[in-house]
Amino acid sequence: MSGDGFHVHGPHDHAVEHAAHGSDDFSNNIAVMTAILATVGALFGYLGGATQNEAALFKNNAAIDKTQAANSWNYYQAKSSKQNLAELAMTLPGVDPKKYEAEVARYKHEKEDIKKDAEKWEDSSKEWNHKSDEAMHEHHQWALATTAEQIAISLAAITLLTRKKWMMGLAYGVAGVGIALGAFAWLHVDPIGQLLAKLGGAAAGH
Repeated sequence: MSGDGFHVHGPHDHAVEHAAHGSDDFSNNIAVMTAILATVGALFGYLGGATQNEAALFKNNAAIDKTQAANSWNYYQAKSSKQNLAELAMTLPGVDPKKYEAEVARYKHEKEDIKKDAEKWEDSSKEWNHKSDEAMHEHHQWALATTAEQIAISLAAITLLTRKKWMMGLAYGVAGVGIALGAFAWLHVDPIGQLLAKLGGAAAGH
């Protein structure tokens, strides 16, 4: 602990510290690996947080546009009510129908414009929702990649304590899976989702 604050040690910190007191290549390799994995994990975590923020922003935009659509539909209903009243007035005895024909035509024209506007806002809201779902899905991919790197770091710390080479191989394997997941997220590819979709389709076919 320093005068300016405190620092919480993680598994990679202990691995690097332990290697600093040792001179064998095994400890040095573990220290280097954990330092690299910690950096990669931090990058994955940052990208995951960024996509989560994007998802929230897109969802907020969708809600705003949905409100705009609702307001437009309310305005459309108000025009419809006025049109109905004008049409009703045309049927009353002693009333000149031509007097209200222009009003009915005007309300119909205005309703068409309002309807197009409402549908535009609805389409925009759906598009923002779609973008939000995609960003949130990407966030989950980054989260999986980050978790894999954290597990690999923990395995590396255990390897340093046990000095089991097979454990180091396991740590490398999990780290490789995490990096692959991160690459898929970066490329906007979801092999796990595609596999589950295929399995679901096959199950539905039976």
